[in-house]
Amino acid sequence: MLDDLKQQVCQANLDLVAHGLVTLTWGNVSGLSPDHTVFAIKPSGVSYDDMRPEQMVLVSVETGETVDGDLKPSSDTATHRLLYQAFDGVGGVTHTHSRHAVMFAQARREIPCFGTTHADHFYGPVPCARALTEQEIEEAYEANTGQVIIERFKELGVDPVAVPGVLVASHAPFAWGKNAADSVKNAVALESVAEMALGTLQLSPDQSPVEQYLLDKHYFRKHGPDAYYGQKKG
Repeated sequence: MLDDLKQQVCQANLDLVAHGLVTLTWGNVSGLSPDHTVFAIKPSGVSYDDMRPEQMVLVSVETGETVDGDLKPSSDTATHRLLYQAFDGVGGVTHTHSRHAVMFAQARREIPCFGTTHADHFYGPVPCARALTEQEIEEAYEANTGQVIIERFKELGVDPVAVPGVLVASHAPFAWGKNAADSVKNAVALESVAEMALGTLQLSPDQSPVEQYLLDKHYFRKHGPDAYYGQKKG
């Protein structure tokens, strides 16, 4: 079971490269075990060219300690761990430094929902968490990154399953999903809608967000209880 998880997480990390979301070694993906006790995550600083499933590191969700693996886990491990603890329904987390999403993060502004492409994946704007204080950075940078993400979703009353992504001010995006592969898919979507939103603002700086009824139609036709997009499963 855990060997399968390592394989899935390794492939999800390689998929980041295939989708053009990685520069150098910037980025990481993790995936949660079926019993929610451990997660597998990319080792810190390892080249994607040399990455193998057996290098994925298993980390305890409860303690944050490495339970299997000879390499150091990603430096963002504490952030991933807190998201697994706080967000029900999340089984995979992806962190990138994709260019257009980072532009919004560095501007410290959310990504508005301007149209149906965005609405197909995110039920409303992609929020931006606040900047960390100097003390928060010095004391526990990665853990407090997770805390400000959780804090922002609580402030907004937003369901993280309906809006599976966030920007961290002056940093970069995180995305999540039902498993590692799904979190990568949402990271790809987040970068795409960030690029489209930036272009929209360049063409129309005062553009208003999409109407609520159109947002509802596009989101719920794919994700709602009566969703009809795609093929029936089973």
